[in-house]
Amino acid sequence: MVSEETTERPGDPAWLLSGLVQRVPHATGALLLSADGLVRAADGLEPDAADHLAALAGGLHSLARSAGARFGDGGEVRQVLVELDTTLLCVCAAGEGACLAVLAGRDADAAVLGYEMAMLVKSVRPTLTVPARQPAGG
Repeated sequence: MVSEETTERPGDPAWLLSGLVQRVPHATGALLLSADGLVRAADGLEPDAADHLAALAGGLHSLARSAGARFGDGGEVRQVLVELDTTLLCVCAAGEGACLAVLAGRDADAAVLGYEMAMLVKSVRPTLTVPARQPAGG
């Protein structure tokens, strides 16, 4: 049996994102972002695209939390799925103060994408936690 070598780097969750993109057919990019929309790690995205996606994903997750508070009996957001003509965007909570966002082509199976994201978060939630930012000068 041939084992796959990982490129794990302690403290750097980018290797987890790379593995997710490789495991999910048609996935094109993934990022870990802080709840306020800042990139913490990315795979398969140019820096400008990662920044833009982080801001979008943070906003989508925030809107979903608001919808949950108003219409979902205060329940937690499991995932937000945006289906475009050629792309799927899936966003989920990924630990305290963090979200996980994944882009995939239109042929991706949304159920597989959501499942793989949930399994990644469940297995390594502490690694994905993003500490709250401290005020400047504090």
